[in-house]
Amino acid sequence: MRGLVVLVLVALLAAPLLARDFRFFEPLKPPRPFQVMVHRGAAGQAPENTRPAIERVIEDGFEWAEVDVRRSLDGRHVLYHDSRLDGKTSGKGLLRDLPLAAILRLDAGSWFAPRFAGERLLSLQDCFELARGRINLYLDCKDADPGLLAREILEAGMEAQTVVFDEVEKLRVVRKLSQGRVAIMPKWHSPLGTGAWLDELDPEAVEIDADELTAPVARAFHEKRVRVQVKVLGRDWDRPEVWDRARAAGADWFQTDLPEELVAHMLWKKLARRPVRMCLHRGAGRYAPENTMPSFEKAIRLGADFVEFDVRAAQDGGFFLLHDARLDRTTSGKGAIADTPAAAIRALDAGAWFGRPYAGTRMPSLDEFLAAVRGRAELYLDAKAIRPEDLAAALEKHGVVERAVVFGGAQFLAALRAVEPRIRRMPPLSDPKQVDALARSTEPYAFDVRWDILSPELIRRCHERGILVFSDALGFHEKVEEFRAAISWGIDLIQTDHPMRLIRAAETR
Repeated sequence: MRGLVVLVLVALLAAPLLARDFRFFEPLKPPRPFQVMVHRGAAGQAPENTRPAIERVIEDGFEWAEVDVRRSLDGRHVLYHDSRLDGKTSGKGLLRDLPLAAILRLDAGSWFAPRFAGERLLSLQDCFELARGRINLYLDCKDADPGLLAREILEAGMEAQTVVFDEVEKLRVVRKLSQGRVAIMPKWHSPLGTGAWLDELDPEAVEIDADELTAPVARAFHEKRVRVQVKVLGRDWDRPEVWDRARAAGADWFQTDLPEELVAHMLWKKLARRPVRMCLHRGAGRYAPENTMPSFEKAIRLGADFVEFDVRAAQDGGFFLLHDARLDRTTSGKGAIADTPAAAIRALDAGAWFGRPYAGTRMPSLDEFLAAVRGRAELYLDAKAIRPEDLAAALEKHGVVERAVVFGGAQFLAALRAVEPRIRRMPPLSDPKQVDALARSTEPYAFDVRWDILSPELIRRCHERGILVFSDALGFHEKVEEFRAAISWGIDLIQTDHPMRLIRAAETR
């Protein structure tokens, strides 16, 4: 191994410096005008700095995962943020006091949620294998060996997919040993200016806090062909007003905990007219526990036109938002909701199963939900277990009769029409031959068309009858290419569990 390292470094000594013309891997084609660096991977959805956290960033189509690098007792690099293992692994004490092999045996998932039990930490080499050809890595060096880090990046062939963030002196080592082949990114504060220190260090990028980024500062870096990464982490900075100011100032990269909201905000702001309406399934169930208020609030922030939700009845007649007939999967309860009194349901935890950030989240009642979302999004109601009379009364109470579309079978919808004809009805359509009969029997506002029978001709037929076409892409059809095709055919609404894929289809159609 030592001989290989020497050969690599000797070859690099003869290579030209590439710092200011550095080209990073582009995960997205065509690329966006800005890029997103997701803090510790998707740390709100999976244990930070782990494989599932990084996989989620890749699945959502972001350009960068920010991960933290530390050294083990035997000098090996591993992904981990804190200095101590307590709390975020099954281990105790300082990470640096254990060899890599012992660190990689720890459970790094159970602390976040039982569904991640047994998840392991990643060595830097494992991370490279996971990211290669898929996503770029922002390596935040908490306790790294700069020389070893430079060699590992080069040996792994990951120089086009990494940027190293560390103290200036350590970055100088990375720069020297890699002869400019490994990209570096120092922290910049206003007293530093953009003079000799910058020319001497020759970085590919700088990190600037959101409250220090201005257009003149960004322009000064861009004139030297240095990318500007703006750090917008935290409640005060990770919000639309700050994103807009940073982008207007000239930010190239955004380090954020809310990548999906940032990209959605930028797209919807840019588009004069949306090419399709977006409905998020059980709220934004990818980012927060399904059918809970955090999930619906996230869906609204993502710009959902409709939020889909499920309604079921408790033992004593109260109505709650729950998809399954049983409580077991998504709450701390057991058994059928129909056998459980409302008071007991209100005490259940409906968030801990999803992840520690949502522990203590409650299952909303229908009344609580309708009061909270009124006027903020339209309602796509899946009437799992509620009588038409009770449903109509709840919608009337909250003034959303004409904001709701109700999905159900033909018999249920006929009864609902008799109770309250203003409520928009949507039966499922699984066969094009059923169009005329269903149109006569339910007088629908829309059809919920099975995705695999969608076609330009079917959509045209429905539109000729004044019926909109909604479809669930859930499961095998959650693909950008399929979304783009359906949009080109004139579909009216797509229901999805993957809003970032639908947003990508909208921005590249």
